[in-house]
Amino acid sequence: MPRHHHQSVLLACLLALAAAAALSPAKATKPPAAVSPSIAVDFIRRACRTTEYPRVCESTLLPCAAAVGRSPRRLARAALVVGADRARNCSAYIHGVGSGGAATSKGKGKAAAGAMKDCAEMARDAEGMLRQSAAEMERMGRAGTPRFAWALDNVQTWASAALTDTSTCLDSLAEAHDERDAAAVRRRVIAVAQATSNALVLVNRLDPAQHRLL
Repeated sequence: MPRHHHQSVLLACLLALAAAAALSPAKATKPPAAVSPSIAVDFIRRACRTTEYPRVCESTLLPCAAAVGRSPRRLARAALVVGADRARNCSAYIHGVGSGGAATSKGKGKAAAGAMKDCAEMARDAEGMLRQSAAEMERMGRAGTPRFAWALDNVQTWASAALTDTSTCLDSLAEAHDERDAAAVRRRVIAVAQATSNALVLVNRLDPAQHRLL
């Protein structure tokens, strides 16, 4: 596992752990009951099987087992942070490519440069919405309350918009399929899309209406 990816996963886990107390302020002085590592790992694996990209889900969220425990909310929040970190890394990569001046100003080079500029903006937007979603989950309150329903709707809307950004970016990059840099960006955008898709599935599982339909 690349070092920067490992650091991003650890950061997501730390943020999920830090949010645990914020999710229930009245009980902030009383940490949740400890869960054995095997139970926490099994919980994450079962949750990941409901996502579209279970291998990505496991590889990014299993390191968070100690922080997540058996909390669907902390798991969803950690997944949102993973998506945001991937979006930030994607945006940084695109800026690095642009500063290198690899693309030309004519023909396909111009199309690729325009597509990557658009993707950089969408990656920044996606990161912002995913981080906003993760922060909103800290203020959700108790399930079943109006505040919870309002916050969940916000998170679902923002995460869906972030996923749409990745789809729009991929459509734009399709016009620059002959550019090597565009292909490298495409791989990173796909990584963002997969993490965001998984996060959205885990967020949707918090919706009581979803369970009534099962």
